[in-house]
Amino acid sequence: MRVVIVSLNPSEQGARVGHYYAGRGNVFWTLLYEGGVVAEHLSYNDDRRIIEFGIGLTNLVSRPTKTEEEIGREEYGEGRILLAQKIEQFSPRVVAFNGKLTYEKFAQRPGAFGLQESRVYGSQMFVLPSTTGAEATVRGQKVRYFKQLARVLAEENGKT
Repeated sequence: MRVVIVSLNPSEQGARVGHYYAGRGNVFWTLLYEGGVVAEHLSYNDDRRIIEFGIGLTNLVSRPTKTEEEIGREEYGEGRILLAQKIEQFSPRVVAFNGKLTYEKFAQRPGAFGLQESRVYGSQMFVLPSTTGAEATVRGQKVRYFKQLARVLAEENGKT
């Protein structure tokens, strides 16, 4: 597996339709393509195909909510354990966190966008700006980090 992309938790819309990143205003699928992580434009309806590109999708917390304030400490604790087990089992080259908050809740320390110095079970960690419509990061900055992720994945691919 090339990369596992981790979101904080499912949106209510995504949970309702049964697909990742289906929320109104979520630009994940567009950024994935524009950033060069995948070679074809996909939509949330294609989320089951994403494994064809060596990409896994998961959430830190499995319960859908309207806001992150609704998530309790125990849920984050359980999510950290389950995510660590998935990383150990699937050994992705890179674990990419969709949003700095997602990384910080997993790592329990501050992070910055881009490649992190630390690893988890041998996997590099990369922090992307959140792709939700509520995130204020300028779209051009978001694309830049997706392009950086594509470069990291290309470099990792060259090592094998």
